[in-house]
Order: sequence, then structure tokens, then C-alpha cells
Amino acid sequence: MKDMNRVKVTVIGVIAALAVNFMGVDKVQAQEFKIQGDLISSYVWRGFYQTGVSFQPTLGFGIGGFALTAWGSTDFDGTSSSDGEAAKEIDLTAAYTFGDSGLTLSVASLWWAGQGSNKYFNFKSHETAHHFEAGLAYTLPLEKFPLSIAWYTMFAGADKNEKGEQNYSSYVELNYPFSIKSVDLNATCGFLPYEAGVGVYGVPNSGFAVTNLALKATKDIKVTDKFAIPIFAQAIWNPRMEDAHLVFGITLKP
Repeated sequence: MKDMNRVKVTVIGVIAALAVNFMGVDKVQAQEFKIQGDLISSYVWRGFYQTGVSFQPTLGFGIGGFALTAWGSTDFDGTSSSDGEAAKEIDLTAAYTFGDSGLTLSVASLWWAGQGSNKYFNFKSHETAHHFEAGLAYTLPLEKFPLSIAWYTMFAGADKNEKGEQNYSSYVELNYPFSIKSVDLNATCGFLPYEAGVGVYGVPNSGFAVTNLALKATKDIKVTDKFAIPIFAQAIWNPRMEDAHLVFGITLKP
């Protein structure tokens, strides 16, 4: 199998080429930066509990329909934890949205090996801690019913079975945003369409499983006429694990 570093560079290069091909001159000039950080009471990913109180920064850059995003999560254990290495995650994503079609293609490197594990730049297929994931998302072109559906599949990296073969673990998520008075809401339904790797979700899964039923509410707390702090609360249920979570968070951004 080819070296994972080469795979990563090739795939991201293809996405970048698509972006350049589809973007017009006016769009190329429209550059955007995204800088923000979330402070959350607990980190729950796709319905699965990851760790406790965490800070999650985001750094993003966009040109037209093309976007590069670095997202991270670090808990408050620092360099020590009763369960071993403290939680630390770094995700890098390249995505392209095809105009007004509602279609977005993405490629991501997900790394959650933990503080002190090092070897971040090891991309060898059977040694790397990176999970390389491709995603395809589509939002219905209906103003009154903006339902979106996304499919994510891990195509390379650490998502291996006991035989050393790729699991191709996948996750599907539907999201429906709406508002009630001054509160922005989002309803989520996420599920594993077929058997997924134990190393990804932490539990054996024999087939289809609903793992993420959630309702998120967001509201801005006005500080001054020009500055407000968004806060959010999210109720999450995982039928597969018979588990539930209630998460509170604060978003800080310019």
C-alpha cells in the first residue's frame, strides 16, 4: 500500500485543483478567515462521549467555494490523566462547495492520539494514528425545508480490523436548522450505516445503528451594541449505547 503521506497530499491536491477550476475571478478575490474557540462542558462526537470540559479552537481560510480548516480539542487534564494520556485532537479539512448546488465535497485528517503520543507526522498505513475521511454533503434547495444530509467514510489510515485491512467505517448525519423566536435550533439524526471499526467508535457494531439524536439551541448574549457572545446547549441521545448527554458551550469569536 502507498505511503499515507502521499495519499493525503494527492487527495488534497485534487480538491485544490477542483477549487481553482470551478472558482471565478471575482470569487478568488473574496477571501475569508475564521477564528473562534468553543468552551464546552463535555466533548461528544457523533453521539459518543470523548472527554470532559474542553476548549476547541478553529482556524479557517476560504476562497470562493474552497475552504481549509484546522479544528482542535484539548481537555483540561493537561499532560496528565488518570486514564493515561490527556485528550488532544487535531483535525485538518479541505472542502469545496459547488456554487449554489448545495453540494460539498471534503477530505479530512482526524488525529486524536492524545497529548504526549507524538509521531503526528507518521503516515505509514499500519503505524499512523491519523484517520483519513472523505465526506459528501448535500443541502436541499428549499428555503422552508433546508434539510442537509452528509455521508463520511474513513478510506485510509488507522481504521483497521484485526487482519490489518481497512474497515471503511462510515457515518451518516441529517441536520435540520430552524428558529423559534430569537433562538436558533438544529435537530440532528446520525447513524452508522453498517459495521464500524471498534477503534473508531469504541464499541463493536454488527450493523446499522443510530448513535446520535440531538437538539441544539443557540442564542446570542448581547454585551454591547457591537459585541455579543453566542451560548448553546445541546441534548444528545445515543440509542446504540443507551446513553445521553447534555452539553453547554460558549463561543468566542471576533
